[in-house]
Amino acid sequence: MFGLKKLTLAVALLALGQMTAPARAFDLGVIGFQFSSETHARVANAAAAAAKAKGWNVTLLNSEGSLPKHAEQFEALIAKKVDAIIIAMGKPIEADAQFKAAKDKGIPVITVQSGASPHALFDIQTNEYQLGAEATLYLLGQLGYQGNILTARFDLNVASRIRGKILDAVLSENPAVKELGKFSMARTQSWRDDVRAGMQALLLQNQGKINGVWASFDGQAYIIDDLLKAQGVKKGEIPLVSVDGGPESFARIADPDSTFMATVSIPFEAMGKQAVDAVEAIVVKKQPKESISPGPYLFVDAVLVDKNNVKQFLK
Repeated sequence: MFGLKKLTLAVALLALGQMTAPARAFDLGVIGFQFSSETHARVANAAAAAAKAKGWNVTLLNSEGSLPKHAEQFEALIAKKVDAIIIAMGKPIEADAQFKAAKDKGIPVITVQSGASPHALFDIQTNEYQLGAEATLYLLGQLGYQGNILTARFDLNVASRIRGKILDAVLSENPAVKELGKFSMARTQSWRDDVRAGMQALLLQNQGKINGVWASFDGQAYIIDDLLKAQGVKKGEIPLVSVDGGPESFARIADPDSTFMATVSIPFEAMGKQAVDAVEAIVVKKQPKESISPGPYLFVDAVLVDKNNVKQFLK
């Protein structure tokens, strides 16, 4: 009888231990392709912060603009058997093998501003066709749809490339606007130096002929703005327009000494948090992926910011 009581007590204690044992924290991997690009860091850091706020374990990695390092970090997260992966500005084509490996191992992947992959759940994305048109038409409006422009492009990034293609489509329908020259940025860790050298050469070659400048993303625009100011260009004389948004963009738009006129602002922090919320809904709560996004893209809205509304974005 006594032995039976001891056995019953042991079973009860074991059950109690199982009931009170803390559940294993959700393990999330987050990779940003290149933190020296502010937008990559904004998405990745926002995702990491949102995950930590939920009590999750987070491995936050920076690929530093290196495709081999990007692949290695992806593979390291797969080997670690994390519960899910979020990638900011990833490379679904170049890293297709890693995306497939994650899917084969049952690790869900959500990307942000990366393009679609058949092996990822979906990509959280702005409509780059719309953004490209909005930025381009704003610039042409400043010029009265006539004049000469310079452009800074980045064709190795899918978002920037789409913006450039829409620019070309708009220019083809507005022959009174001429593209005097264009600089195409390479994917390098020294991209700022590349933009500075390339655009400075174009500005000097075409001095006195330029009516406006189009940049494919705001990081390029900051460098061009500094070059124009160094030449003594005043706000409105050579309008500079770009896409991305953020504190520095808003400060320059509001600055009477800056040539930066407008940006189409993308909610990068909200997109990082949205990726974490989607992981929670699909992976933790087991909601169907289609309840979050019916297709390969989950689109979010962007807003054009210029002198008329920049005050509401300044902190």
